[in-house]
Amino acid sequence: MNTPVRGNLLVLMTLAIGFVMAMIDLTAVNVALSGISISLSVPLTGLVWVVDGYTLTFAALLLAGGALADRFGPKTIYQAGLALFIGASVLCGIAWDGDSLIAARFLQGAGAALFMPSSLSLLAFAYQDAATRIRMLGIWSALVGASSAIGPLIGGFLIHEFGWRSVFWINVPIGLAGIMLAQALLAAPPKQPRALSLASHALGVLMLSALTFFLIEGPARGWFSAEVVSALLIGIASVTALVWRERTGAHPLVPHALFEIRGFVAVNLTGFLINFAAFGQFFLMGLYLQQARASDPFEAGLQLLPMMAAITVGNLLSGRLSARRGTRATMVCGLTVAALAGLVMLNFRESSPYLVLALVAGLMNFAAGVAIPAMTTTVMQLSGKSYANSAAAALNANRQIGALVGVATVGTILHVLPLWSARLLAAFAVITLAYAAAAWLVWRFAPSPTAPGAAP
Repeated sequence: MNTPVRGNLLVLMTLAIGFVMAMIDLTAVNVALSGISISLSVPLTGLVWVVDGYTLTFAALLLAGGALADRFGPKTIYQAGLALFIGASVLCGIAWDGDSLIAARFLQGAGAALFMPSSLSLLAFAYQDAATRIRMLGIWSALVGASSAIGPLIGGFLIHEFGWRSVFWINVPIGLAGIMLAQALLAAPPKQPRALSLASHALGVLMLSALTFFLIEGPARGWFSAEVVSALLIGIASVTALVWRERTGAHPLVPHALFEIRGFVAVNLTGFLINFAAFGQFFLMGLYLQQARASDPFEAGLQLLPMMAAITVGNLLSGRLSARRGTRATMVCGLTVAALAGLVMLNFRESSPYLVLALVAGLMNFAAGVAIPAMTTTVMQLSGKSYANSAAAALNANRQIGALVGVATVGTILHVLPLWSARLLAAFAVITLAYAAAAWLVWRFAPSPTAPGAAP
């Protein structure tokens, strides 16, 4: 009787490896930025690219990753994604300048876009029994959440002992173990060929690339420089073409029926705003603790730990709150508390005690953590079984785009304002507005608590 349990957990660990590795890498990089800046002489604009280069390709190729998994099989794409991520991590580890590191981060994001959607498909296929699948999804979510929380601490320890390159080298043995375990333990689900909509995917990549260039390079090159204005025009043209193609094409990236569901667009915008605020804050805190408070990477990781762990605690409590009060009320309350915590942070100064930062920023992250699972549940309720995969992919893509824009926006603030007191005020003002706007969107447009599956 113990063998199936051990087997279930081993399969789960195999599927969690990719996600956990990517989340640790994503959060650990925030405490590596100061070391990268010094070692490779990377300016602030380059540091934003180090973070956003990964997010750009991940967000742009996420929907394509899901389509490729259907066409060629999720097991094949999962292993291919891990292999690409490992190779890109090696390139990050041997990077000789900022440009080579940024290019490798682009490849890392592409690898993550392949294996992340596939891991969920493989998980659903591996556990045919509904009760077992729900239990394993809960454990999987906890593992992913915990990896996000401890990422800065692990990164800080590795950087303190072995230098910033170790943050990337650690992915090699973990990723290789993931590929070998997947080969040995995972069954291959049947392929489900569908159209790839290559033109739409290409337009999406072009749109996000132009937007990212505009936001990151605008402060450094000048908002009216030829390159930056050209990027803006390309972005406008590509988003116009993408909207036209999505409205008229036979194989849209997101089914037209989803846009007809009341609240679907609003909840997706909420996901964008939550990640905008959260990842903008992570980027800000990683640099602030090391540059303004002179913490070394390990100290910064320790200082970030309670703030990051608060998100996981909020995630774990969210289901209980949603069952009692409904997902809409849970989202509104969580996002409102996050916005109020942001208002308190407007009074935070460079010389303010760390304890104030940990408590208030931790409360903000806890409240956002409460809202996130309720948001995901709402999207799944709205989409129904027929469009569940497409709705989940759209929400994840929007959240990653939010992270991309949030980091770029905070980077712009840091570039324009030289003093940390002004930087903190401006950054937390933007973060507060994002959470407040998300709370309003949910209150105004999200379905009522009487929606299917919500508490009355």
